[in-house]
Amino acid sequence: MTNVEHNVADMRVHYDRDVLHESDLAATPLEQFRLWLSDAVNLGPDALIEPNAMVLSTSDAAGVVSSRSVLLKGIDERGLVFYTNYGSHKAQDISEHPQVSVVFPWYPLHRQVIASGKITKVSREESQEYFATRPHKSKLGAIVSEQSAIIDSREVLETRMAQLHEQYPEGSDVPMPEFWGGYLISVESIEFWQGRRSRLHDRLRFVRIGDNSDLAQATNWKVTRLSP
Repeated sequence: MTNVEHNVADMRVHYDRDVLHESDLAATPLEQFRLWLSDAVNLGPDALIEPNAMVLSTSDAAGVVSSRSVLLKGIDERGLVFYTNYGSHKAQDISEHPQVSVVFPWYPLHRQVIASGKITKVSREESQEYFATRPHKSKLGAIVSEQSAIIDSREVLETRMAQLHEQYPEGSDVPMPEFWGGYLISVESIEFWQGRRSRLHDRLRFVRIGDNSDLAQATNWKVTRLSP
C-alpha cells in the first residue's frame, strides 16, 4: 500500500450549488426538513450513502462530550426518532444529561442541518412497531450486541449470533429485547446551512417560541439568520 501524505490545509471545496434566502424557506421546520431530506435521498446512494444518517452528540454529567453516527428512523411533528441499545454509552449520557445535538452532513449538496433539543424514550409500543419492520439479522444483532461493552474478540459476537440463528431461524418471530428501544428528540432549534462562495454561507435557524415544540406549527417558531 502506498503511503501518500496529504496537506489537509490545501483541501477545500468551493460551495456554489445553491442559495438559501428567507423567501426560499418553508413555513415550518418539518416541511423544510422533509424538502431537504427528499433532495438528499434523490441524489441516490452512489452520491450520498444513508441520507438519514446523523451525527449525535451527547454529554455526561461531567460535561464530557461524545459523538457518533446514528440513523434517523422517524420524523414528524414531535421531533426526530432513532433507535439504540438502552445500555450503550450514548444512553448513559442521555440519562445523565438529556440535551443533545444532531448534524445531518449532506456534503454533496453543500448542506447540513443542525438540530438540538431535549431527548426522551419513546413508548415501548412504538419501539416494538419499528422493531417488527427490521430485517431478521438486524433483530438478532440487537440481541447479540451489548453495545459499548468491552469484549474479548470478534468471535464472541459471531458465536452468539450463530446460537441465535439456531434459536430463531429465518421467518420466526424474534422478540424485542428489553434493553433496546427508541428515543425522541424534541427540537428546540434547527438550523439549515447552505454553503456559499467565499465561505459566506447561508444559515437560517428556526428557534422555538414558548414550550410547544410541534415542528408542523409555524407559530411555534421564529426564523433568524446567522452570520457564517
